Amino acid sequence: MSDNPQRSSGGGAGALSSTRATMVVRFRVVGPAAMLSHAEMARVLQRACARADLPVRYSEGFNPHPRLSLPLPRPVGVESEDELLVVRLCEDPAAATAGDRARAQANMMQALAAQLPEGVEALAATLAASNASFTPRSAAYVLPVRDGQNPGLAERIAGVMASEHCTIERASGDGKTARNVDVRPFLLSIRLESDKLIVEHTTGDAGSIRIDEILRLLDLRMEDLAGSIRRVNVVWETKKIQNAVQQPCSDGKAEGIEDATRDVD
Repeated sequence: MSDNPQRSSGGGAGALSSTRATMVVRFRVVGPAAMLSHAEMARVLQRACARADLPVRYSEGFNPHPRLSLPLPRPVGVESEDELLVVRLCEDPAAATAGDRARAQANMMQALAAQLPEGVEALAATLAASNASFTPRSAAYVLPVRDGQNPGLAERIAGVMASEHCTIERASGDGKTARNVDVRPFLLSIRLESDKLIVEHTTGDAGSIRIDEILRLLDLRMEDLAGSIRRVNVVWETKKIQNAVQQPCSDGKAEGIEDATRDVD
């Protein structure tokens, strides 16, 4: 679908330019905001981009849509220290700063951050190539557990990791018949560290494992957890990216991830 260079009027973080770009925003979601669905979060971010006067590209047609995406849906109720928003821009904001990309990125970051609601916090904004794509390859979930109140958990973890296959019944949300899925190939590691369970898994075109499935494999219930589940340390595969994006640590601070973000020719 072709694009419409529609944008709101005013100054803001944008600048007129014949060069397109992509804005990549790392952000966190905590507290009540974690209860927003994927579609609801997309609408929140769409409105924030409009209020920040970012030069967002729109699709053409009778009902133009802003070209922004959340490449890795977040389960409802799960907090995250490592979300990614990809916004296609009809202009390169660096043109307004005489090619100073660092200043353009800081301007965009400030403009967008000021429009985000409580519980949604921008961590870093980066300009990338207009045709850059972003595919999640792995992620980790931190599940807080009550220390000493889950007897046999360590043994169950060892059993799952030692298994060649872990088949679960996966229900479909569209009314189709449930099917059996072997989720063992998606599991990279499961570690029990005092009062938290850390599950690392792959994600991508081949599929992934869901939060509820992790709990079922380990014979845990939501009420067995001591707090909210958090997603951290997402590893992205990128194509034709111009600048390394920023990835937050599990404590929420941003740091470079050049080793975790791969350029693909």
